[in-house]
Amino acid sequence: MKQIFFICVLITFILVSGCVQQTPATTEESEEKMIVIGLSLSDMRVERWQTDRDFFIERAEELGASVIAVSADLSADVQESQAENLILQGIDVLVIVANDGEKAAAIVEKANEAGIKVIAYDRLIKNSDLDYYISFDNVKVGEYEAKGVLDVVSKGDFVYLGGSPTDNNAFLVKEGTFNLLQPKIDSGDITLVLDVFNDGWKSEEAYRQLKAYLSENKKVDAVVCANDGTALGAIQALEEFGLAGKVPVSGQDASLGACQMIAEGKQTVSVYKPIKTIAYKAAEMAVAIAKGETIETKQIVNNGKVDVPSYLLDVEMVTKDTLMNTVIKDGFQSYDDIYQNIPENERPAKD
Repeated sequence: MKQIFFICVLITFILVSGCVQQTPATTEESEEKMIVIGLSLSDMRVERWQTDRDFFIERAEELGASVIAVSADLSADVQESQAENLILQGIDVLVIVANDGEKAAAIVEKANEAGIKVIAYDRLIKNSDLDYYISFDNVKVGEYEAKGVLDVVSKGDFVYLGGSPTDNNAFLVKEGTFNLLQPKIDSGDITLVLDVFNDGWKSEEAYRQLKAYLSENKKVDAVVCANDGTALGAIQALEEFGLAGKVPVSGQDASLGACQMIAEGKQTVSVYKPIKTIAYKAAEMAVAIAKGETIETKQIVNNGKVDVPSYLLDVEMVTKDTLMNTVIKDGFQSYDDIYQNIPENERPAKD
């Protein structure tokens, strides 16, 4: 009896052990959890940010992650509320294009409390325990804007239409612009007749600002605009006074509208910031962070509270002579779209 009992116990043990060994191979727990990235943008109504979003999602999905993208429509309060919702949804990493670089510090704090790392995309989030920052060399952007205008007109009455005072980039761009303008202002070659910021980088505000100046003064020799949106507003105002194409105008982002105006001679210069490059790099950083991998950065930028590991990309100046070798060559804008308003016999050769 004892021998029979021992054999039964042994058989039972073998059967149970076999079941336990096979169970893990059939459970979903062994599968890798999908990474979820929160992408909070300031405003997706602008061509530039739609492009960033699309490239970011494209690369993240290639890497096996999913993205929840939201737009704050230029409201810092809406952006904070949306970010809180993303955190509650259990995202692994938060990427933010801050509407207000100061107020977004509260978002960083809430993400930190939830154990979620934050990447500031394009715009620095100040006075916060920010984890990473990726952007372009915005001082160089401003320098290129000024250079493009100074190459055409180096003396006279200059207008500066700046970006948003809530965006740190607006100050960096202005710093670069005045690196070149200030010596000429000091020498008396340039008179700065208007110098303003623009809440939200709005075209209509730039239009209003320049139109108000021209209505009283009638004369301007150059308009340095902080981006293509403000350049568009400036050109609309110049057109009303018969000055479009006669007064050099700068911008940045190499938007389709700006490239068309450069081809038509109404805008002098824009600055091409390779959007696919920054969006892809940011997505790669976000996925690596979620996996707990080490992130290699090139620079350190202090945000007023901490030194933030940063990745700053280079930019290119775009003029009528360089459209083919910059935005068209990279496939950022198409030849046919840029030159659609130019007679075929006046267009540059495609090859």
